[in-house]
Amino acid sequence: MTDNTPDIPLGSWLADLPDERLIRLLELRPDLAQPPPGSIAALAARAQARQSVKAATDDLDFLRLAVLDALLVLQADSAPVPTAKLLALIGDRAAEADVVSALDDLRQRALVWGDAAVRLAADAGGALPWHPGQVTLEDNSRTGEEIAALIDGLDQAQLDVLYKLLEGSPMGRTRDAAPGAPPDRPVPQLLAAGLLRRIDAETVILPRHVGQVLRGEDPGPLQLTAPDPVVSTTSPEDVDAVAAGAVIDVLRELDVVLQNLGATPVSELRSGGLGIRDVKRLAKATGVEEPRLGLILEIAAAAGLIASGMPDPEPAAGDGPYWAPTAAAERFTAMSPAERWHLLASTWLDLPSRPALIGTRGPDAKPYGALTDSLYSTAAPLDRRLLLGMLCGLPRGAGVDAVTASAALIWRRPRWSRRLQPQPVGDLLAECHALGLVGRGAISTPGRALLEDGADPEIAVRAMTRAMPAPIDHFLVQADLTVVVPGPLQRDLADDLAAVAIVESAGTAMVYRISEQSIRHALDIGKTRDWMHDLFGKHSKTPVPQGLTYLIDDVARRHGQLRIGMATSFVRCEDPALLAQAVAAADELQLRALAPTVAVSPAPIAEVLVALRKEGFAPAAEDSTGSIVDVRPRGARVPTPQQRRPYRPPPRPSGETLNAVVSVLRKVTAAPFGNIRVDPAVTMSLLQRAAKVQDTLVIGYLDAAGVATQRVVSPITIKGGQLVAFDSASGRLRDFAIHRITSVVSGDSG
Repeated sequence: MTDNTPDIPLGSWLADLPDERLIRLLELRPDLAQPPPGSIAALAARAQARQSVKAATDDLDFLRLAVLDALLVLQADSAPVPTAKLLALIGDRAAEADVVSALDDLRQRALVWGDAAVRLAADAGGALPWHPGQVTLEDNSRTGEEIAALIDGLDQAQLDVLYKLLEGSPMGRTRDAAPGAPPDRPVPQLLAAGLLRRIDAETVILPRHVGQVLRGEDPGPLQLTAPDPVVSTTSPEDVDAVAAGAVIDVLRELDVVLQNLGATPVSELRSGGLGIRDVKRLAKATGVEEPRLGLILEIAAAAGLIASGMPDPEPAAGDGPYWAPTAAAERFTAMSPAERWHLLASTWLDLPSRPALIGTRGPDAKPYGALTDSLYSTAAPLDRRLLLGMLCGLPRGAGVDAVTASAALIWRRPRWSRRLQPQPVGDLLAECHALGLVGRGAISTPGRALLEDGADPEIAVRAMTRAMPAPIDHFLVQADLTVVVPGPLQRDLADDLAAVAIVESAGTAMVYRISEQSIRHALDIGKTRDWMHDLFGKHSKTPVPQGLTYLIDDVARRHGQLRIGMATSFVRCEDPALLAQAVAAADELQLRALAPTVAVSPAPIAEVLVALRKEGFAPAAEDSTGSIVDVRPRGARVPTPQQRRPYRPPPRPSGETLNAVVSVLRKVTAAPFGNIRVDPAVTMSLLQRAAKVQDTLVIGYLDAAGVATQRVVSPITIKGGQLVAFDSASGRLRDFAIHRITSVVSGDSG
């Protein structure tokens, strides 16, 4: 192969490709098909446009971008470069097979074209996240510490040269770049130290790694081969067990947050969201650390479990609107733990915000608040999927940490490197651990199932159900009236225990405490003394302490002797003397005896209960049948808002659409599309037939400004001189004036 290889234009090269390769190109670069190009020449022009080239390089890894960098050094943007020259320039920095594979991938994207010799677009240099040549001409044998040590030993004149190149273009022209330049000059000294690289006798370039160290960054990527992020290995079963434990914790914490917001809704700031002080108070009340609380609040809001509005009942203090649970929270608590996890995890996966920023300060020095628009980021879902996708590609049980994961992700997406530094990646890993998607740095089986596109949600739910420990049917009652629960209780048993005991400490093994107040609470909601004795006797693996038996009997004996009715309200008691004491003790209730065992009050039933309890009585509420009822105030609720659709990238053209586009391109190559005009009668006939048989058409169309375009459409109906059709470019129904349609070609024809 010689250097005088014929320079084949991209359009000619594309025209010679088989249909499958053109379709693959449009799949890899969907912007080229929206709207459909009018010809192969138009497709080639669009493929070389700066914005399209930049979009096409957005998801390339470091090796592919390095190949583009090397081709630019070889000036492939102006003349074809033999593949052998490219391989020689890269040398042993990457395996030849990997370079050839990367080059083939770039061909499929039409970022380079040609076979034995290749060309690339003139604007390819502007798509690189560094100055062209910086990767190819850098010495990657030194670490960041070694580069920093060399910089520390420089004098001021040498530093001035480096910082001048850092602040402006990394390319500099100087006569001191020549091999015979005086060795005591700064530039030859920097060249000798490897802190500059020579391009030619008058040009030097600042290596990329040196610039990164000067900016205080960790240099990277360092190698053309993908770094191994694995720092630990454990069994998949251990990973799933740790993940399931984290899910149990986050579900419990979410329940506590919902209960607190239901009892005490929090006022929304005028600018939206929650104030820093409100978050701190809520963290103290719930016992949830602020970073985890911010994550829980953001997910709960995105899932529709909490919202801003006017609660029912409305709080007595403060100004609305308030943040409080929605009606959807009731349905959420009725789900199984695995179903609740799936809702939270899938919501987080597409959450267009960065909860880890809450409490930190932005560029304007203002703190990021919870549930505010300042956290909004359409890139956040992309970063999460990139991280989890990388973890899915590792062996099962292989764990990473923030530093190694950051290096691996930056290698995969160099253009995203600012978002993929160790700190933000560490935040993502922490959120993954909190939600059970990751355990010990490795992706869990439920997390892997959740990430699979198009997978049945039930698969992920079943995976988490298997990972979570089986609910137990027992607990341990201690002599100090605490109850230790060594695992997740069966749902009904957990509700029963919560009715008669309060949580004292949470964790993998929860501890409840039984007290006179908790027993009275159980009696207040209709539980009986025998029911409590049976609960502890049947489910405690330890002997029931005698003190607990006595306490239950004593509280039950005194409880309910006074009965308060709901007729705003009455007090009933079988002991006339006790009723008389109650009437005399609570003057503010204006109790009036109607009979020796019945008195009435104008106060509501809740006020009567509170007042008599303050006076040392133990009343119970009853309904019209005499049954004890629970009259505790319910938590506040706000209306469930209409769910915002999670951020999704623009839909890619379907295979049918791409086939139609390529089919038309082949016809236009033989006969220019603009010359295929039809009269209105023929147009009407073709459109009616297409609507009847549900055919896909490619139409030439002149808009109101007279601009000619092509549209891939599926006709629906024709009325009043208008074609109503599904437009694949916009993804919606549109109206087209029939007199503006200049040509019609079936998208299904060969």
